[in-house]
Amino acid sequence: MKKLPIVALIGQTNAGKSSLLNRLAHKNIAIVAREEGTTRDNVMARIDDRFLLIDTAGLKDPSDDFEAGIQDQISDAIESADLILLALDSSKYPDDKDKDIAKKALKSRKPVLLLLNKSDLGDSLDGAEFLRLGIKPDQTFRISATTGQGIKDLKSAILNNLDTPQRDATEYAPSTLKLALIGRPNVGKSSLFNTLGQKQQALVSSRQGTTRDVNRVEIKFHGRTLEILDTAGLRKPGKREVGIEKFSALRTLAAIEESDICALLVDATEPHSKLDQSLAGQIIEAGKGIIIVLTKSDLVDSTDHILDKLEQGFNFLPYAPVLITSSTTGQNVTKLFELATEIDTTRHLEVKTSELNKILSEAIVEHIPAGLKNTRPKPKYIVQTDTCPPWFVVHGRDLGLLHWSWKRFLERKIREKYPFVGTPIFFSFRNDDKSHQDEKRA
Repeated sequence: MKKLPIVALIGQTNAGKSSLLNRLAHKNIAIVAREEGTTRDNVMARIDDRFLLIDTAGLKDPSDDFEAGIQDQISDAIESADLILLALDSSKYPDDKDKDIAKKALKSRKPVLLLLNKSDLGDSLDGAEFLRLGIKPDQTFRISATTGQGIKDLKSAILNNLDTPQRDATEYAPSTLKLALIGRPNVGKSSLFNTLGQKQQALVSSRQGTTRDVNRVEIKFHGRTLEILDTAGLRKPGKREVGIEKFSALRTLAAIEESDICALLVDATEPHSKLDQSLAGQIIEAGKGIIIVLTKSDLVDSTDHILDKLEQGFNFLPYAPVLITSSTTGQNVTKLFELATEIDTTRHLEVKTSELNKILSEAIVEHIPAGLKNTRPKPKYIVQTDTCPPWFVVHGRDLGLLHWSWKRFLERKIREKYPFVGTPIFFSFRNDDKSHQDEKRA
């Protein structure tokens, strides 16, 4: 659940990129159509919790501002990626546009894999026709996003390229705690960023969307290095403008993946929105620590009613601390550092197996799991298998029958003894009976 590497899928229009994303994701995420240019925005999918795959719009000449904005998205996807997949229609001879795309990809100095899609068709060309693109034959894969041909080998190649020593660069060292400031536009992220960094590194403006990139600053706090990431504000997808704002959203999502803890900023002068809840959901899904930060508290008479609304709106995050701040007055600003380090400690907490099984036994006695008429799920024992975020595995029989409410009940029982402040915890339920398939994340 650390930072997931990013894989960018690029190529000309109608090369089958969206179909490939859907094939790798095992579900329909991107719209697929015969018409060229169906994909207008970057579409992102988490693939087997191993990497993020970005499906970009087809590269073509930026004939107008609209097209130029789309090409900017693609350039940013290439810049943000750890690996680039160049998809071509194997039934068409590579043209000058394909050469330009390959040159752009290779110039990034990122690993590049060439995908000859639609290889199941009878008019597929010989691989020698594509050597002029400059990509080595051992980095070229014949695939079919429609039939699944070559997909298994492609996925293995992707994972092998992402597991290179480059992934262990010093910027990902666990000694540095990464805190990302996340939120809607104009909630005060850059002001808080500047106050935290004690210098005007980011441009502060009342105009929405000032921050287009991810700004960073490192500070020392009680001997610990903290890296603060200031991100662009995210609006609802339908309200995002084409161009710069589109790929700013991509970088914000990448910052969530990179960070250890996210501070979700909520404007005290405006009620929280469904977008705030959506952002919180993305943070939790990524397995990151979370702090809800109420900004601009100096502009309201009282925060009591706002806190009540936050409690209702974020009732699915009872473990997330709420911090009331003001960048203008400096209220509770340094408290954010204290909370971040505290949450980081809880994310590394390892609970003894004996303690966990005591909690499990108490939970079973207090609330016997319900089942079917003649079959009842029987949890036997529980172990912790991972940290950051904490992950627990429950073993037993017929656990597929466990109701979601009992799983939540077990989580509450664990948090009563070990609060795990500011961090999600995950569960897997595995049957000892081999005839049953494992139940994955609760």
